[in-house]
Amino acid sequence: MKPSIPKGTRDFSPEEVNKRNFIFDTVREVFVRYGYQPIETPAMENLSTLTGKYGEEGDKLLFKVLNNGDFLGKIDPEYNPFDIKMEESELKECFVNCRKYLYSEIFKRNIFYKNGNLIWKKVEDSSKEIIDQFFSENYPKYDQNIDLISLKEFLSNRNEKTIDDILKLKKETQKFRTITKQEINNSKIFSKRSIDQKFRYFLNVELPKFKNAQISSKTLVPSISKRGLRYDLTVPFARYVVMRQHEVTFPFKRYQIQPVWRADRPQKGRYQEFYQCDVDVVGSDSLVYEAELAQIYDEVFAKLGLEVVIKINNRKVLAGIAEAAGISDSFMDMTIAIDKLDKIGMEGVEKEMAGRGIPEAAIGKVKAILQAKSLEELKPLLADSTTGLKGVEELETVFDYLGIGESANEIVFDITLARGLSYYTGCIFEVQAKGVQMGSIGGGGRYDDLTGVFGMPGISGVGVSFGAERIFDVMEELKLFPEDSAIRLKAVFLAFDDASHRYAFRCLRKLRAAGINAEIYPEPTKMGKQFKYVDKRNAPYAIVIGSNEMASGELGFKNMKTGKQEGLKLEEIIERLKG
Repeated sequence: MKPSIPKGTRDFSPEEVNKRNFIFDTVREVFVRYGYQPIETPAMENLSTLTGKYGEEGDKLLFKVLNNGDFLGKIDPEYNPFDIKMEESELKECFVNCRKYLYSEIFKRNIFYKNGNLIWKKVEDSSKEIIDQFFSENYPKYDQNIDLISLKEFLSNRNEKTIDDILKLKKETQKFRTITKQEINNSKIFSKRSIDQKFRYFLNVELPKFKNAQISSKTLVPSISKRGLRYDLTVPFARYVVMRQHEVTFPFKRYQIQPVWRADRPQKGRYQEFYQCDVDVVGSDSLVYEAELAQIYDEVFAKLGLEVVIKINNRKVLAGIAEAAGISDSFMDMTIAIDKLDKIGMEGVEKEMAGRGIPEAAIGKVKAILQAKSLEELKPLLADSTTGLKGVEELETVFDYLGIGESANEIVFDITLARGLSYYTGCIFEVQAKGVQMGSIGGGGRYDDLTGVFGMPGISGVGVSFGAERIFDVMEELKLFPEDSAIRLKAVFLAFDDASHRYAFRCLRKLRAAGINAEIYPEPTKMGKQFKYVDKRNAPYAIVIGSNEMASGELGFKNMKTGKQEGLKLEEIIERLKG
């Protein structure tokens, strides 16, 4: 059998483990000094704990664990996923109406550039949302019907064909901006022949595939799997707090450094098994904790020798921008666009917002507000937004706690920071490394009602996470890892014969008792072979013992770098190595 490991996982060499431990030990030391207590949660959680907490896409990335024993034998013998079905004519009607609704909505929402050309990516992104809306409005219980589930899945994943058909429709009508439902109905792509061909393909080819997929990935899971690998550290932490609410003291300050698992596509900087280093405090609304977490970021990265920029914003400020621009209903659309600023530039953000149906006047207002570089500049721009001004006030409080010029790294207000908006409710953080091309290496923020989903509402919290894998990659690239003398092998004992080998072993014990990392070559073989081992172990010194050294008490102390060897007493060697 050829040995291998699961995709998305890695082995670490002793050198790599030592470097990773340097990161973990540095992070842990700072966490502890700031009063945070360690907890650990199981690698496995009940699936009922994990599912529904990360959104539909997140749920797909959960690693499920099969039940013990004969898991298939525990399936309900009367279980039949095809019990609820539709007549073919009803399914075809749904198929036709959904496609017409999709095309109508794409035109109505003006999902195209100003010159009339389609934004392919925008059509792709919007199609699923439009199809979700159609099924929710017309078939509220579609998720109980295997045929409708399969049809929705099929239509949601036919974006390339959808775009191709829309381009044909535009060519037929020559009225891309003002196309009507009647023109859609009259189009060749909705002719009886075209519809029949497409529907038959779905019915005979795709429907069986989707049904099988639904059975294997959704409908059978509750019967064959009750547990899953931990996806992150936050949800298990919320579960922990609720279960131990009478044991913990609020505000409860905890840290966790543990691995998590996600069935994501492996690529550079993204793995299926990786470590998270989280620090959170729950049970207090005080902004002193936001300031404290910023200090923790600053101190950890200073100790790691890594120059960073710590960015801070507030979700209330972003909500205030939407309110000031008169687009509160499009808050998420606006922030999704803003979040892409560093990738697509301001012009790209404007097009993104336009593609999401935000009016030109509102886009101009948002753009003007985003030019603000300080909280003082921002105040008059958000004068009509109570929410926005509250966000500014919270940020001012945090920066007042932090003071000016007292940090090792830059801690700055960044109005364009928009991470995790569906999750966070107040201040948000992100850390960028200087001098290297890498995404964020840390992030977090304030969240309300952390424990509400587990039946304990109203517990506010704030926390940040360190991206251990990315921090490792950045430090490797910048060559920032120190040569850690505390873990390095200092010396290896070498012996000429059996008697001196036993003598060397007794000397070795004294070195170790003095706190010096040392070892002995396992047998008195050829000296060349023993020295070769010392070289490969990168030990700086070899201690050579033979009959002469045993008689005189002066051991051969050889510097492996210079080749110089001198005779020293064991006590002198210990002092030399400790120094």
